[in-house]
Amino acid sequence: MTPPAATAGEVTPRPVPCVIDHLHRDLAVAEDARRGVFTHAGVTLELGRRPDWIGGGLAGDEEWRIEWVKLYEGLSIAHAYAVTGEGDHLECWQDLVSAFCEQVPVGFDTSDVSARRVQNWLYAWQRFREAPGFPGLRPGLAATLAARIAADADHLEDHLTPERNHRTLELYTLLLAGMALADPDRARRALNGLADNARTDIWDDGVQRECSTDYHCIVLRSLLGAIDCARREGLHVPPDLLDRAGRACGFAMHVQLPDGTTPALSDGDMADFRELLALGARLLDRPELDWVATGGRAGRPPERTAVTFPVSGYAVQRSGWGDAGEAYALERVAILDAGPLGDGGHGHYDQLSVEIAGGGHRLVVDPGRYTYAEDEAGWRHRFKGTAAHNTVCVDGLDQVPYRRGKPKGPRPEAAILGRGVDPGLDLITARAQSPCHDAVHTRTLAFVGRAFWVVHDRLRAPTPHDYRARWHLAPQAWGATEQRGGGAWCVVRAPGLRLAVPEGFGTVWLEDGWVSPEYGVKHRAPVAVVGGDGVPDVDLITLIVPGDLPVRATARMDEDRMHVTAGIGPARWELRWDVSRPGWGELEMGTW
Repeated sequence: MTPPAATAGEVTPRPVPCVIDHLHRDLAVAEDARRGVFTHAGVTLELGRRPDWIGGGLAGDEEWRIEWVKLYEGLSIAHAYAVTGEGDHLECWQDLVSAFCEQVPVGFDTSDVSARRVQNWLYAWQRFREAPGFPGLRPGLAATLAARIAADADHLEDHLTPERNHRTLELYTLLLAGMALADPDRARRALNGLADNARTDIWDDGVQRECSTDYHCIVLRSLLGAIDCARREGLHVPPDLLDRAGRACGFAMHVQLPDGTTPALSDGDMADFRELLALGARLLDRPELDWVATGGRAGRPPERTAVTFPVSGYAVQRSGWGDAGEAYALERVAILDAGPLGDGGHGHYDQLSVEIAGGGHRLVVDPGRYTYAEDEAGWRHRFKGTAAHNTVCVDGLDQVPYRRGKPKGPRPEAAILGRGVDPGLDLITARAQSPCHDAVHTRTLAFVGRAFWVVHDRLRAPTPHDYRARWHLAPQAWGATEQRGGGAWCVVRAPGLRLAVPEGFGTVWLEDGWVSPEYGVKHRAPVAVVGGDGVPDVDLITLIVPGDLPVRATARMDEDRMHVTAGIGPARWELRWDVSRPGWGELEMGTW
């Protein structure tokens, strides 16, 4: 492959759109890199500006090295150079990449790691070139980098990951390399490959097959970036790519929380993808994406607040989009996961788990992933296991036997049985069954008056079990949560949250837990537990109420029909539903 034409004696890659241009602009990261200091997964190491790229890094933790060799620092270094004009930033990046080229053979790292590194090299190089006064790279380095990127692309094309998010990443890297190095044939092959992969990886309901909200958006970033690249180059955009990217935008939009972040459901981080939605709005002419990207300052609000994704099993309940008198950031939303474990190794054991936010607070949170590495403390298992999610754990067991990667043998099954949506009541009934025990879990999630939730966990089994419905609260609740009980109810009070359990429908206590907002970082957080011990059948009732108004609750069960009376401040709510009629419910409102 012929490198791009030289300009003033230097090889100059053609510009490419950078879908992460708003990220990695940290001056402190750049300053650390100048000193040869790198921080990943919460661990900081001093490795020098010409480090040992093969043997250096954190011994025994391959995940640390994987993140390090991707060299995201390069984008911050280039940003620092553009902002400060300090030439040593440019020297630092040249030291790092030239040492890598000298030390690391093509194909040494897995295809996905090489692909991400190539992207970051292209993006950083472009930031340097766009900076005022850029003098060019040291003699011979531009040609060396262009040749190495071309060689990496050749190797990638011959060693593509067979499927899922890594393949998407690698194909998108090939598209960028084809554009940057003036290789239109490679770019066209990559674009067609992305369309083929999108057709199989984005299900008909718009959810990426690994069922991780974070990885879904990362994949979508590549798909939208590919559309942008193709249009800039005048290439035909395959219809499948447009179709699947559009569907995927719908899911990304509906699972965004009112604070503008996306929850970490099933092996991800709590990330901000508003720039991604804004890109989708521009490329696909979708003004509702702009509304969500800007928190209601541009575009128009989405039409639906009650959305079900039938293939993946996700369902979203939302009070509004900031367009009916409530501020966007104060709206209430719940996301229920009632589908299959995500394809591949990312699927957490979290069937019937929920994430809930409202009133400006994250109320019930998915704790995230923390790590992919196995260690003596078992952190990978602790974050992936059923007890780390907002669902019911039976006898302390996971819903499927733990493995670091994808499960083997029979898998748990889950499905939404029915949903009824009325002006004052959005009621979802879902069911899960595990191969690890004989209990059947039916969860009813009732969104009442667009104000609060009543959750009914019904467990039925031929043999006795210990049942634990866990509710993981946000780190902000650590040290600020208390349990109170009296009369006919028990309530847990936390910032912006009241969690109440009627008498006779579960014993309540608090446990210590963890929440990981990003890979390698974890914070203490309380867990409210509603339990029933040593019985085959149990009905657990939990009210999840945003705000700080007093909460009272009573409940009774008549065969399959549940009756709940909830008092929220001066308001009284009478709620009834029938477990044998999934999705059916009745609601009456009044005052005490």
